[in-house]
Amino acid sequence: MWMYAQDSGHTYGQSMVGFTVETADGSIGHVDRQQDQPGMQHLVVDTGVWKFGRSVLIPAGAVIAIDTRAQTVKVAPSREEIKAAPRFTTDSETGAPEYLLAVGDYYLSLRTAPLR
Repeated sequence: MWMYAQDSGHTYGQSMVGFTVETADGSIGHVDRQQDQPGMQHLVVDTGVWKFGRSVLIPAGAVIAIDTRAQTVKVAPSREEIKAAPRFTTDSETGAPEYLLAVGDYYLSLRTAPLR
């Protein structure tokens, strides 16, 4: 969950800060920060007014495509699924094993959820 898929278009060291983050049902904001440490790769997405100015942490494994020309990152979860993810409040959480475990477990559960 914490690494980009080989077919995602990710290149190690590539900055995605400022890229628009899109789901199948619309844009959710832009990449504010990213962590590229192997095994801990994730994006912190500024959702702007969509989620009352909050940020969300999205593990790299949720990224399905990166388009550097269009400066977009496409993610598999829907807007509602991302809204329901464990709340991100501070950067210190990105080093807290219990928070990362909760986030990872949540996004992994989406992969195995029954189709609606």
